[in-house]
Amino acid sequence: MSTRKKLQLGIYKVINPLVRLLIRMGLTPNMVTTIGLVLNIGVAVIFISGAEEGRRGDLSYVGWAGALILFAGLFDMLDGQVARLGNMSSPFGALYDSVLDRYSELILFLGICYYLVAHHYFMSSLFAFIGLIGSMMVSYTRARAEGLGIECKDGLMQRPERVIIIGVSALACGVASRWMGGDYKIAWPNSNFPIFETISIFTIPLTIMAFLANWTAIGRLRDAKKTLEARAVAASAPGPTAAANPNGAAKAPAAAKSASKSSLPGATVLIIFSLSLIAGMPTGAQTASAATPAVITPVSPGVLHPRPAVINDPVDTFPIPPTNSNSLFYLQRTPNTNTIICELNQKDGALDRDEPVKVLWIRYTEQRQRAELSWIQRHFAYGLKEKDMGNGTYELRFVSWKKTPMYLMKSSADSRYHVYVSIDGRQAVLNRVYIRIDPGGTFWSPNVKYLELKAVDVQSGKEVVQRIKV
Repeated sequence: MSTRKKLQLGIYKVINPLVRLLIRMGLTPNMVTTIGLVLNIGVAVIFISGAEEGRRGDLSYVGWAGALILFAGLFDMLDGQVARLGNMSSPFGALYDSVLDRYSELILFLGICYYLVAHHYFMSSLFAFIGLIGSMMVSYTRARAEGLGIECKDGLMQRPERVIIIGVSALACGVASRWMGGDYKIAWPNSNFPIFETISIFTIPLTIMAFLANWTAIGRLRDAKKTLEARAVAASAPGPTAAANPNGAAKAPAAAKSASKSSLPGATVLIIFSLSLIAGMPTGAQTASAATPAVITPVSPGVLHPRPAVINDPVDTFPIPPTNSNSLFYLQRTPNTNTIICELNQKDGALDRDEPVKVLWIRYTEQRQRAELSWIQRHFAYGLKEKDMGNGTYELRFVSWKKTPMYLMKSSADSRYHVYVSIDGRQAVLNRVYIRIDPGGTFWSPNVKYLELKAVDVQSGKEVVQRIKV
């Protein structure tokens, strides 16, 4: 589960008593949404009043507007919770909420732009307009993508973040003006050009938000493009995946285009190695779940990899981690046997949509215990970034290795989830990832020799290997 999702769930725990009170009072989700709109109209009225009645240095209007922005933002969260806890969700309610949210944001920016223009903060007003454009495009890109059947929720500057930045900075500006003065200014030497003014406490975060909002919209557009290209490739590639996903959404053959020909940048492997050293442990593994019709011959849990007559690689002596019904694949690397395992994350028999794959350690160098990844390992080395692509399919990418996508989906042959990759243009069920690191490197520049993907070809049932030189 993402940090943002955890924070959101924490906030819900705090506001749920208020939500239940609103439900007992007879308020519906649409009524709560309407109250949020009315409050944002009040924000615009405060800004416009400050433009018409206040002088340039009187920033008390900005402070009061910021406080009301935060209060109105609370209702953006309350309406959804009222719908969920009160069992009042409806398709029209979702549409009504989205439409009024857009009106609320447009009206908010109307007030901000009016205030800045009226008091001759022309450069700041320009960035406010850019922020308005970005805010609308973040929402529009998501709506248009979802109209094409693509989930598009990622990005740094979503609506809650925008509301918090604008509200907190406006409130801080109003409070600061009480003790530092509304006309405080630091000018460029030998000129009247201001480097910093009291109003900058509000306009600088607003400017940063403007650029990040547009960056978020562009990022969503790029992600949607990749998904549509993956659909096109999957639709033209016959195989069991096509049969399992008649709508063509996010099928594994999409990896054939990018994974089979892409090479792993050395820098990302270095990040994996360096971060594992920082955390004091290397990588590990969990066996892949049984493949499709053609499965690898089962191996007893905990035994060594089948070793050749001559051992050419340390991995030949590494243990194969034990399997269970949720096992997907595992990851190992030199110089030791600690193993990363990836397995399905199911709750009450259903796949967790927020975190469909659980990533854990098996610490063979200690007591062979399972252990959670550290925060650094999860967010910068071995964690997975999951993207719900519809029809029960998820795109997976390691946070430090993003060029080769993997696809979690249910096979039509055995009705079980597997992770698919493309090896030499052929669809295969991933079994193991191995990183070979030889002596002679340094802490920040290890001597990474190659990365190896081992999988089972879906068509032939034979084991296939792709070794990527770094």
